[in-house]
Amino acid sequence: MNADRLRAAAVAVLATAAACLALPAQAQAAPVPQPLSATAEVKAAAGQAAAAPESLATLSRFFAREGKVAVSAAQPRLEGEAIPVNYLSPDFVAGKPGAPVARLEFLASEAVSSDGQLAALWTARTEAGWRVVNIATGDDEFRYARLGERRLPGGTVFREPQIDAWYVARGASVLPLDEDAERAVGAGGTSLAAYRARVARAYGDKLPGSAYAKAGRAGGYADGSAAGSAGGSAGDAAGVAGAAGALALGGAGVLFLRRHHRRAPA
Repeated sequence: MNADRLRAAAVAVLATAAACLALPAQAQAAPVPQPLSATAEVKAAAGQAAAAPESLATLSRFFAREGKVAVSAAQPRLEGEAIPVNYLSPDFVAGKPGAPVARLEFLASEAVSSDGQLAALWTARTEAGWRVVNIATGDDEFRYARLGERRLPGGTVFREPQIDAWYVARGASVLPLDEDAERAVGAGGTSLAAYRARVARAYGDKLPGSAYAKAGRAGGYADGSAAGSAGGSAGDAAGVAGAAGALALGGAGVLFLRRHHRRAPA
């Protein structure tokens, strides 16, 4: 994704903000570092935030946003427990010794409406506690988590948000989970060392503190580890809102992300 396309996507994100489905003002807070891992306690806290009455009320409005179902009839329910969602780590890109390939960015809870619509509630730790910070259409986080476990049991499923690509990594192997990842590393995957070399070439000059990041250009890494409040299409807006740090929590409330589904490798 080139700089012009990223800048155009950033405009799309801002334009979509007017359509956001905001939680009450007290739910909005500044970004704070996320936990290093999704412990049972972390999952429970994220799940409680997703199941809160205000979160379910927002979900009802979300599912009814295009007239597909009445707000009163949406009756959203959550399926299973919150799962960790990992993004490519800036420390890994920078070559920091011992840095894992990905870091925990937020947790996702799967939501289903009475008419079968699917959505992911992105939940993150904020200064005000655990809060839902984004609602995304579809079930990408859960599909890729299941696919990654099948392809590389016990591996770490993660997203490279700059190109909207999903992978699973374990030991010295990195395997693609969607078409974007296949284009990046090939259908057979690559080694962890080769993947590190690729992302270092692609993003090494866009890390926190770089001239690129200080200029505020879309696609640079943000300093904090925080989930994104972003709207727009899956490819462009997600790439801008992600960037392994995303847009800051709060301020605009909970925005929604409309995504399209791509073919996952068999």
